[in-house]
Amino acid sequence: MAALNPYITFNGNCEEAFNFYRSAFGGDFAMISRFGDVPSEVQYTLEEARKIMHVSLPIGNGTFLFGSDRPASVGNGSMGDNIAISIDTESEKEADRIFNGLSAGGKVTMPLAKTFWGAYFGMLTDSFGVHWMVNFDYKQEK
Repeated sequence: MAALNPYITFNGNCEEAFNFYRSAFGGDFAMISRFGDVPSEVQYTLEEARKIMHVSLPIGNGTFLFGSDRPASVGNGSMGDNIAISIDTESEKEADRIFNGLSAGGKVTMPLAKTFWGAYFGMLTDSFGVHWMVNFDYKQEK
């Protein structure tokens, strides 16, 4: 069964926010990567390369709080468009089913595809304006 995790995007202060969340929830980051760590065609400024591309903080019972900074090319976000629900699935088939169901009548912002970080991943905004990320990590396969 799929697991749901909140995903918050920030206008450059993701690291500060997640250090705050870590102090509140406890624990350590399960992952933290920066834009400068990512193989990309995009050339980031030194300042932007230091910003967070993805961070995950376990907050109990298999739930994670995810976050990232918004690249300058995307523009600043505001309350309401800075939160997405991330779904971790158990298979590509489940990812396809959920993604196709949620995107009906909505807008696909990143089609499901294999990624450089070892996942099958896509993003969409449903017909109600809710942002979703659908993910299957290949390392789960047995």
